[in-house]
Amino acid sequence: MIMEDFKVNTMADMMARGEKPEILFWVGCAGSFDDRAKKVTKALAKILHHAGIKFAVLGTEESCTGDPAKRAGNEFLFQMSAMNNIMVLNGYEVTKIVTGCPHCFNTLKNEYPELGGNYEVVHHSQLLQEFLDAGKISVEGGAYKGKKITFHDPCYLGRANKVYEAPRQVIMRLDSLMTEMKRSKANGLCCGAGGAQMFKEPEKGNKDINMERAEEALATSPDAIAVACPFCMTMISDGVKLHEKEDTVKVKDIAEMIAEAMDL
Repeated sequence: MIMEDFKVNTMADMMARGEKPEILFWVGCAGSFDDRAKKVTKALAKILHHAGIKFAVLGTEESCTGDPAKRAGNEFLFQMSAMNNIMVLNGYEVTKIVTGCPHCFNTLKNEYPELGGNYEVVHHSQLLQEFLDAGKISVEGGAYKGKKITFHDPCYLGRANKVYEAPRQVIMRLDSLMTEMKRSKANGLCCGAGGAQMFKEPEKGNKDINMERAEEALATSPDAIAVACPFCMTMISDGVKLHEKEDTVKVKDIAEMIAEAMDL
């Protein structure tokens, strides 16, 4: 992966040079293949580079964590995927992982240890907060200064792992006006993509969940809706489009917001 002004190393590249990164950036399936999520991947890579962090990706050696298979009930396929990834990660002696996907975050952090994969796993919202607090990056009066922003809590970041404050602290550092939806934090509403629902048609009902959630977000009259998950990005964006608000209300990942505020 080559960015505008720097090259993102793979673990294989670094090992060949006898080097070891501080952090492995776990890109995830969405961040690798979905065109919208690729923008978030690039934004986070730029931030890591700007912060002076020595990081690497697995590249073609990275495969799905197995989360969708597990949520859909295929434990056998999950364990096959997990064991393959653990073999690669342990082979490179990986110790710390950052990912922008809460599904990958939850699986790597909570479900890989019992299969022999023990790593320090952080979500990118936690790492961004750490960088801002330590002064490794700064966002003074950037692109979102004074803008009204609401944040949608991803299920696997919030309720599953109790990470509520990190993304909010990051958003507030943008000099923006933070506004909460009717249902937020521990009472947040799913975007409708979890449990492998992302990959199937919705069941019969009065309204799709992403429509309901988009309505709650739009009710706060935001300039932007902040997300921290590629699945949420797709579902909330679709909901905003169905309400024909995509021209006035932008759906952005918090990493994109920070990168834009830093003019990266």
